[in-house]
Amino acid sequence: MSPRAVVTGIGVVAPSGIGVDAHWRTVTAGTRSTGPITLFDPDDRYPTRIAGEVPGFDAARYVDNRRLVQTDRWTHLGFAATALALADAGLPQRAPYPYGYAVTLASSSGGNLFGQRELQRLWNGPSRTVGAYQSIAWFYAASVGQLSIHHQLKGPCGVLVTESAGGLDSLAHAARTVRRGTPVVVAGATECPLSPYALACQLRSGLLSAVTDPERAYRPFDVEASGYVPAEGGAVFVVEERGHAVARGARIYGEVTGWGATHDAAHTTAESTGDPVHYARAVRLALGRAGVHPEEVDVVLPDALGTARHDRAEAAALRAVFGSRPPPVTTQKPLTGRAHQGGSALDVATALLALHHGQLPVSAGPARPADGCELDFLRRPRRPETGVAVVCARGFDGFNSALVLRRAQPSGEGSGGP
Repeated sequence: MSPRAVVTGIGVVAPSGIGVDAHWRTVTAGTRSTGPITLFDPDDRYPTRIAGEVPGFDAARYVDNRRLVQTDRWTHLGFAATALALADAGLPQRAPYPYGYAVTLASSSGGNLFGQRELQRLWNGPSRTVGAYQSIAWFYAASVGQLSIHHQLKGPCGVLVTESAGGLDSLAHAARTVRRGTPVVVAGATECPLSPYALACQLRSGLLSAVTDPERAYRPFDVEASGYVPAEGGAVFVVEERGHAVARGARIYGEVTGWGATHDAAHTTAESTGDPVHYARAVRLALGRAGVHPEEVDVVLPDALGTARHDRAEAAALRAVFGSRPPPVTTQKPLTGRAHQGGSALDVATALLALHHGQLPVSAGPARPADGCELDFLRRPRRPETGVAVVCARGFDGFNSALVLRRAQPSGEGSGGP
C-alpha cells in the first residue's frame, strides 16, 4: 500500500482567531468576525470597506526583528500559523533531520502591503528608491522560502498558485510528497489582500460586496447575495506519513484520502458562472481517488463565492455529483470573509476539527436560499456518521479543486481508499 498522509498539526491565524481553539469557538458559536477595514483607510473611493482581519495579531511574537522588516504581513501570518501547527503536532520548531521535512504552501497575491509601501516611496519619496527587500518580500514564493530557512525544511519545497483553489492543492501536493517518501510536509496557505492596491484589483472583478453592514455584506447562496467580503489569514497544517505519526504517538486529526483538480479555461467575471461540469468533475475525481461513494459523504464545505450566478453554478455542480439529495452543506466564510487560498485552507481546518470533535457545525447562512441554491444547509449541529468530509474551492480564472478528508482511525484499520 502507498504511504498514507495524515494531518497531525493545525495552525490557524484568521479573523476567527489565533489557534485552533479560538477558531473552533468562533465556528461553533457562529460569531461573525468581519468589520471595517483598519489596515488602511478605505475612504469613499472604495465601495467595499468591510473585511475580515486577524484580531490582536502581533507579528513580533512569531517573527524575529530581522525577518520582520524583510517580509510582508502575509508572510508574518504564515510564520505564526506554521509555528502553531508544528507545536500542535508536537514537533520541534527546527527540523531534526531537515531533508525529511518539506514545505508546500499556496499563494495568490503575495506581499501587497510591503510592495505598496515601497512603490509609494519610489513614486513620492525624495530618494526615488525602493528598499533592498522589495525584490523578495512581495514575491509569491516568499513565505515558502522564509519558512524553509527559518525551520530548516530542506525536503521538496514549492508554491501552488491557483488562487482560492490553492489551499486545497497544497494539501494534495503534500499528500503526494508523503507518498513519494518525505515523512513530514508543512502545507496550507495564508493571505493578506488588504492594501489599497490589492483592494482596487479585487474591485475590478465586480465580485466584491459593497454592503456596509457586516451582518449582511457576505451572504452566499442567499437571495440577498451581493458578492464576497475580502479577508486575511488562513491555516497551515503538518501533513505526516501515518507510520511516522503513529511511531511517535502523535494525535491524528484526519487523513487526506482523495483530491481532484480541473480547469475551466475561462476568465472569472461578474457575468460568468464558472463551469459546473468541470467543477463537478473535480469532486468526482477526488471521491474516486479516495474510494468514497457520494452517499458516504457526511458534509460538504463549498467555495461559497457569494454572487447569484456563481452560487447557482456551484449548487448545480454539487447536485450533479450527489444527486437530488446531496449531503449536508456548511460554510463559515460569512463569519470570516473570503481569504482566497487562505480561506480554502481554513475550510480544511474546520472540516478536520469537525471530524475530530464529532460535531458538524451549523452553516452561517443562507437565511433564504436563492432560486437554484437549494441545498441541505446544516441548521443545527450534527454528529458525523461516516467521518468523511469534502472541501471544495474555485480559484479565479478557472481553477476547480476538491479534497476528501477522513476521520482519524485506530492504528491498524484501513482508510477505505486506494
